[in-house]
Amino acid sequence: MAIRLEKGQRINLEKSNGSKLTQFCVGCNWGAVIRKTFFGLSSSVVDVDLDLSCLLFDDQGKPIDHIYSPLYRFGDRNLGLPNGKLDSNDRALHHTGDDLTGDTAGDDGLDNEIITVDLNRLNPNVNSIVFFLNVYNNNEYSGDFSGIPYAYIRMFEPEMRFGRIVGVKETFAQYDVATKTDCVGMRGLVLGKLYKRNGEWKFNAIGDAFPDRSIVNTINRVMKDYSK
Repeated sequence: MAIRLEKGQRINLEKSNGSKLTQFCVGCNWGAVIRKTFFGLSSSVVDVDLDLSCLLFDDQGKPIDHIYSPLYRFGDRNLGLPNGKLDSNDRALHHTGDDLTGDTAGDDGLDNEIITVDLNRLNPNVNSIVFFLNVYNNNEYSGDFSGIPYAYIRMFEPEMRFGRIVGVKETFAQYDVATKTDCVGMRGLVLGKLYKRNGEWKFNAIGDAFPDRSIVNTINRVMKDYSK
């Protein structure tokens, strides 16, 4: 049975049989927003674009790699941040791609954005990986996390078919974003941190939410406050 994570909870990376967890997925799922129109007599579906990202740090807290949507072209705008990409430099982490809408026809049981992790391939200089989530603000939905149906992040072992993720074999831990009252009014969320201690990998469910209007704010916040 999956662990329902609470803010600040720390867990070891283990399967239900006690074996070490080295290959897994960090996935985020969410639904589109149903907006009532014409005095509630009709409704419309509003696309919701959440962005799952991560930064990788060494043991001194120095950023050494990143994954976020390639649609973010920070380098082109001289913002002091690199452009987005879907793979870590060592190919140990891979992002399945930017979902711009959420589940518009109801929950399909699959996560909308997934970062696959293979700790066996990870650059040995990587000491921590911080995962964070943002509401993208250049679309029709201008609300916060609390208004998004069944938004959650989870760690799971995937079911694969022809090299594609088609389901979930086992969910190890889940953090339900939409149910957290401290996410009301917030558009940036530092989800959790994979970190290495004495050669062992662990996970800390951070769950700190912020009113960040841009992913740039969250990236700078992660580098300043969550890198060590």
